[in-house]
Amino acid sequence: MTESNYLIVGAEESPYSVKVRSYFRYKNIPHTWKTRAESAELFAQHAKLPLIPLVVTPDSTGIQDSTPIIERMEATIPEPSIHPAEPVCRFVSILLEEFGDEWGNKWMFHLRWAREIDQIGCARRIAAMVNPNADEDQIAKASQSIRERMVGRVWFVGSNETTAPLIEASFQDSLKLLDQHLESRRYLFGDRPSFADFGLWGQIYNANRDHTPAQIISKTRNIQAWLDRMLNPISLGPFDEWSSLSSTLSPLLATQVGSMFLRWSDANSRAIDSGQNEFSVELSVGEWTQRPQKYHAKSLAALREKYRSFSEHEKLRELLLETECLQYLQEA
Repeated sequence: MTESNYLIVGAEESPYSVKVRSYFRYKNIPHTWKTRAESAELFAQHAKLPLIPLVVTPDSTGIQDSTPIIERMEATIPEPSIHPAEPVCRFVSILLEEFGDEWGNKWMFHLRWAREIDQIGCARRIAAMVNPNADEDQIAKASQSIRERMVGRVWFVGSNETTAPLIEASFQDSLKLLDQHLESRRYLFGDRPSFADFGLWGQIYNANRDHTPAQIISKTRNIQAWLDRMLNPISLGPFDEWSSLSSTLSPLLATQVGSMFLRWSDANSRAIDSGQNEFSVELSVGEWTQRPQKYHAKSLAALREKYRSFSEHEKLRELLLETECLQYLQEA
């Protein structure tokens, strides 16, 4: 790390880490990428939470949480912008970034730890990353420990016997819609990457590292090309207008974002407010039950705050109403 470089402490197995790295590459921001094991002292010095990614700025300021990292960097280095100028596109991009971070993570994490073949593969990759000099016996022992710990944490994304088929159906349905949408454009909002691209890409890219979801993704030609493109994204033209995006993005908003993600997020927030230990909510594909999560409640509050500055835009309100998103974005 030089004085003019940023440091990204991350991991290839972390969707939020690769999301930030892809953004830095797009912006041509000089940076050094290191794992937590490679930068333990710096991590201890700058991280307020035991989570990656951590970005350390050239003036030795630590920033965590992928969305605030990107928002802060975007304010510092606004061009090339990741935000479409048209208000409808701009807010939908913000909404889909949040959808990727919070709902897409359910796809990735559940599929990574639900089946033996994926558990073994990922646990071995993590063990080798943490100790690159380990021999086979050490990797086997470490990977078994990692596997047991992570499989026991799937509840954190709401994965259980009841929700597992809902998560997997949502993943497959979303991929189908996204593949259709990417048939005629390089990125989600045209010929340059948006906020939404980074949020959704990180989760799907990581899912593609595991056997079971990779088999599903292999059937989506346009998504595969997009996954490769987003490793080193570049601007190849302007953002599209909503009129040219609506026919293929609106179905995603209606079937996945409004009636599933936002409905679940609202129920989670209400459960936190009322002090519940568990909550159930009827989604468009069935009943969802899980322990409430405080971070997701904060995330929804932040999304609602962002919507406030767009709330007077009538065309956006009509779209959000039609796709069952509006009621969950307005303050309770």
